[in-house]
Amino acid sequence: MGVNHGLLQLLARQDGLVTIEQAGGYGVPARTVRGWVGTDGWSRVAPGVLLAGGHPWSDRARVRAAALWIGDRGVLSGPAAAWWYGMLADAPTLVEVTVPRGSRSSAPRGIRVRRRDLAPVDRIAIGAVSLTAKPLTTLETAVAIRDGSVFLDRALQKHVRFPAVYHAYCRNLGARRGADIAVLLTAAADRADSAAERLMITILRRAGLHGWVHGHPFGRWAIDFAWPAAKLAVEVDGWAWHMDVERFRADRHKGNALVRAGWDLLRFTWHDLNNRPAYVLDEVRAALRLTPAEA
Repeated sequence: MGVNHGLLQLLARQDGLVTIEQAGGYGVPARTVRGWVGTDGWSRVAPGVLLAGGHPWSDRARVRAAALWIGDRGVLSGPAAAWWYGMLADAPTLVEVTVPRGSRSSAPRGIRVRRRDLAPVDRIAIGAVSLTAKPLTTLETAVAIRDGSVFLDRALQKHVRFPAVYHAYCRNLGARRGADIAVLLTAAADRADSAAERLMITILRRAGLHGWVHGHPFGRWAIDFAWPAAKLAVEVDGWAWHMDVERFRADRHKGNALVRAGWDLLRFTWHDLNNRPAYVLDEVRAALRLTPAEA
């Protein structure tokens, strides 16, 4: 099978993938491209998209194939877009693409089509791959995956700025799972760590745990939650993207002083409190040496 040099270079750039339309741009008729399927290891991986023989069907090829299949009609979105940006470690099993409302695109196996209209600022092209811009990708991934709040926190530390994420939310009001997105954004915006403390209070009260003091004085500091009789201190952290060097140092100095003074110290994040409240309670009860019945 003869494949011209330009097409070989394209295959190298695209993880071994090519569309029938792209091949036509290199002078290869559609009928010829279709005839390659089943020859020398070539295979059809999506309508109009072929994988060349000798190239692995990797996660990268699988996600790119969805992007090539949808082409100019839509964009990669959700966890697939986040993975493409390098914001997620693992590629999703089901690749989501977004197309305009009214589009009649029928998804092939392994691809899910979402229909809604996006503002131009919410979409971007990287080479031959079109995808939702990072702020919108961040929001939609945070409510689509397990421990989405942790993902959002890391994204705000490394990939996006909060104002951009908030503006993306405002542009897409009424979108799927908008209420869940609003809850995460509200918590992420709380710079006083009060969201984490409110969560901890709720957890303790619902569990019927007693004997704790909120903001218990200790030296020049205050312990977030203390059981003075048991000398148990619980410190709760807000969102890491708010944490600066001085705050980090101060928290560690307080923690060291507590340990030196003979206190047991537990630390929980907002994500622990929101996503794993049972774990938080188990740790507190263990430190207090209480059984669930005693608590």
